[in-house]
Amino acid sequence: MAGKLGIIAGGGALPRMLVDACLASGRDFHVFALEGQTDAGTVEGVAHGWFRLGQAGAVLALAQQLEIRDIVLAGSVERPSLSSLRPDWKTLSFLMRLGRKGLGDDGLLRRIVAAIEEEGFTVVGADSLLDGLKPAAGCLGRHQPNAEATADIERGRAVLAALGEADVGQAVVVQQGMVLGVEAIEGTDALLERCGALKRDGAGGVLVKLAKPRQETRTDLPTIGPETVRRAAAAGLSGIAIGAGATIVISRDEVVRLADEAGLFVVALEAG
Repeated sequence: MAGKLGIIAGGGALPRMLVDACLASGRDFHVFALEGQTDAGTVEGVAHGWFRLGQAGAVLALAQQLEIRDIVLAGSVERPSLSSLRPDWKTLSFLMRLGRKGLGDDGLLRRIVAAIEEEGFTVVGADSLLDGLKPAAGCLGRHQPNAEATADIERGRAVLAALGEADVGQAVVVQQGMVLGVEAIEGTDALLERCGALKRDGAGGVLVKLAKPRQETRTDLPTIGPETVRRAAAAGLSGIAIGAGATIVISRDEVVRLADEAGLFVVALEAG
């Protein structure tokens, strides 16, 4: 039996999927829920505690007290302002060491992982604990991209490759070769809402969501789920392209059902 698992839970369905997997397998665990981030249903009926994002010291101290060995960071987290963070000493020390070096998402996450592992824990990826999250190459549903959508996908790949080098965003919306929007700190849902208003007349655009060139894969793999499909459909897009073996798909059956009903393609791309 694997050792006790610490689940640092953000928003969305993924943290509860990890909880349910632990319950099914009998693995001991404790959930560290984040105030203003974690869904209440994530911790229903299970051992947990609530913490501010600025309480890294309290989280790690309790994890050591509970003899946790592995830690998984899962779910979405909205970055707080520095004024609202109210960091404890451990968090403040980390921020002082970080300086301006890790202001991009991936740079920050790499340093968070390193800081956790310096305390004697092992950080593991959610995909290593749950089966079937990352699809192989190919279309997930009935629909396939046409020639115009394929050209938009390739344009999106090129844009994300350039942005990834600067540690900015995982997603872009492209229509007829035009970049309608790039994901920044607001996240993919907000990107799709914004691009719906910018969509041009004619064939729908494509959401392309891919890992960055040096992605910290244990903590921040690109993720889509049913809500992504709903928002893509509401924005009038023709489909979604993700990285094969490098993107988490939450509730895959529901994603496929919704995409098929909306006439959207969802395609997993080979690296290249």
